[in-house]
Amino acid sequence: MKGIDVSIYNGFIDWRAVKDAGIDFAICRTGYGKSGFDYSFQRNVHDAHDAGLICGAYHYSYALTPADAIIEAQFCKRIIAEAGVLLELPVFFDMEDDDGYKARHRFHFTRRNITDICAAFLDAIKPLNCGVYASLSWLEKNPFLFGGGFFCLRLVCRAVFIGDFKVS
Repeated sequence: MKGIDVSIYNGFIDWRAVKDAGIDFAICRTGYGKSGFDYSFQRNVHDAHDAGLICGAYHYSYALTPADAIIEAQFCKRIIAEAGVLLELPVFFDMEDDDGYKARHRFHFTRRNITDICAAFLDAIKPLNCGVYASLSWLEKNPFLFGGGFFCLRLVCRAVFIGDFKVS
């Protein structure tokens, strides 16, 4: 299966063209942090479904503690519920630090901190299916202590699943 991740930064997407290009699924951003809403989430899921794709979601994290991650998970669940959309694929927790927020706030990128924050989000997002979402380079630099599945974005225009991944 081939998939893409999308957010408001992609603008209006021609989902028929996406499907025609051989893409099978979309992972749509719900938002970021404790209060950042991605205004394209509902539209992207709806339009992707109309084009015949299946969908999951991701939430970009600014969590510095497990308590922050729990609040983010509650916010993410609320976005999904209020959008009234069906997600056939999991909700992924994006723990990367693309904009340097965590580094600027002196977050310690230890295996224990990353694992505790990811585990807090994953526990709090239940009963939704869930996983961790990151680029391959970030996962290689920040290995996890816990087992489980995750979605890995390869920055060569193709998505790859690494580890155990199950969709029920």
